Amino acid sequence: MKAIVVGAGMTGLSSAWYLQEYGYEVTVVDRIGVAAGSSWGNAGWLAPGKTIPLSNAGLWAYGPTALLDKDAAMAVPPRLDPKLWAFVAQFMARANQRSWDKTMAALTPADKAALAAFDELIDGGVDAVTHSGPFVVGFEEDKQAKGFLDEVEGAIRHGQDIPLQQVTREEALKLAPMLSEKVQSLYTMEGQRYIEPALFCEKLAEDVDKRGGTITTGVEVVDVVSTNKPAIKLATGEWLPTDVVVIATGAWMPNLTKKLGVKTIVQAGRGYSFTVETDQPATHSVYLPHTRVACTPVPSKGRFQIAGTMEFRGPDEAFQPARVESIINVTKPLFSGVDWDSIDDRWVGSRPVTPDGLPLIGATKAPNVYTCGGHGMWGIVLGPVSGKMLAKQIATGVVDDVIKPFDPLR
Repeated sequence: MKAIVVGAGMTGLSSAWYLQEYGYEVTVVDRIGVAAGSSWGNAGWLAPGKTIPLSNAGLWAYGPTALLDKDAAMAVPPRLDPKLWAFVAQFMARANQRSWDKTMAALTPADKAALAAFDELIDGGVDAVTHSGPFVVGFEEDKQAKGFLDEVEGAIRHGQDIPLQQVTREEALKLAPMLSEKVQSLYTMEGQRYIEPALFCEKLAEDVDKRGGTITTGVEVVDVVSTNKPAIKLATGEWLPTDVVVIATGAWMPNLTKKLGVKTIVQAGRGYSFTVETDQPATHSVYLPHTRVACTPVPSKGRFQIAGTMEFRGPDEAFQPARVESIINVTKPLFSGVDWDSIDDRWVGSRPVTPDGLPLIGATKAPNVYTCGGHGMWGIVLGPVSGKMLAKQIATGVVDDVIKPFDPLR
């Protein structure tokens, strides 16, 4: 049996790898390259404890800030865009505790299985590593921590184990020496890991290739059709027949799936990141929830990555330098020993956000055509377990309980 996976990010490559476990001959095609979409500059957090619904009751108070404050972590451009505002309306309709709990209950089984899937990839031959925590979580004062603590409590209530401990500033500085004097309320969160996502995806692609798969980049897929045996159409006009197609194109998924019965809106929630040099080596991830900034060591470069922003724009719109400046503005006072003149690796990636906060994993209306995407901010951490469960569905016909809530035809 042959399978074509469209998209060479974490979700697509994981789907390919796990399909190989079932004996499929796999070809992965991508219009740009491996990890070229939202995988490359992602914060790389394997943090099930933070893999939670994006829409919550606090958004009602935060909404005006998103529209009016240029440095707000969430940015919605004021423009006449019916699709964007339809998404915003559906997204905000779920900004309540009942919807949050429903989505969290659906995400929890995948969260709990996420790290084991990474270990399976590595044990199965992927020459990559994951880095253990603890994560350091910092606030300027105790009262800023309420929202974060409520989220952690909610994830625990739904079945996760998240060791969280308040620590002294002296204890925190041993793990994250770049925190400035302004950061006084500190916690450590165990049970989480991080990776260098671009490097991990490259190693995963190499292993797919070693196991007999084909990775083809610089190839754009413009159509997918299926009566019984599917085929993809390339921008060159060439048609490639196959037995199975997996569409894992992130924020661009609707271009191929809308006519296949997948009606859920997928909105690009663009994240920005960059790296800096630090006086002392960065060895642990740092989370600044009040400013919604996630920071990750980059061991291969000896640098520190700073990531943030949820910007609702089109996936192919131009890089907005002002978003990087906004991240710097809110982060700079909270760090010391950071060389802000050393900024490099500026990046924007279009994360695929659904209104209900759930991925789109499973069969479309077209026979033997499947989707694996729509993970929002969680495509890295949930990519391998999603690919594993989708491969199981494709090969055996069994839809695992973990992905039943993620039906793309819901």
